Amino acid sequence: MTVSTQTPTPMGHSAHKTGTLSPREQGVLWDMEEHFWTSGADNARATTANNAIMIFPYPPGILQGDQIWTHLKQRTGWRSVVMAERRVTRCHDIAILTYRVSAEKADMPIYKALCASTYLHDEDRWLRVSHQQTVVV
Repeated sequence: MTVSTQTPTPMGHSAHKTGTLSPREQGVLWDMEEHFWTSGADNARATTANNAIMIFPYPPGILQGDQIWTHLKQRTGWRSVVMAERRVTRCHDIAILTYRVSAEKADMPIYKALCASTYLHDEDRWLRVSHQQTVVV
């Protein structure tokens, strides 16, 4: 008797039809992501959906909507960020950026984390709908 170890081919579900973004679109999203870190809470809010969800190391943990902006007003102003191991994937109008960040600000140790941001392309603009950080120690 022969046992097949071949992985079944996924059905035609749209989630299996991932792709990538054009270099121009990737540039737009990576610029938005860098400004999310360096340009303050007002800039971050302008590029984020109203009911977005963000997950930060505890505390504060999981934040949604206006909770995000209370937290970010106290924790913005990174002087510089380096985003390495960048990856982008796209499924229709959703793009996910993943990366390793090293962020620096005055009087603080360098912050290192693994990050993921999800963007939705809606009405000809990209909006962040989620962001997550896992501290690297």
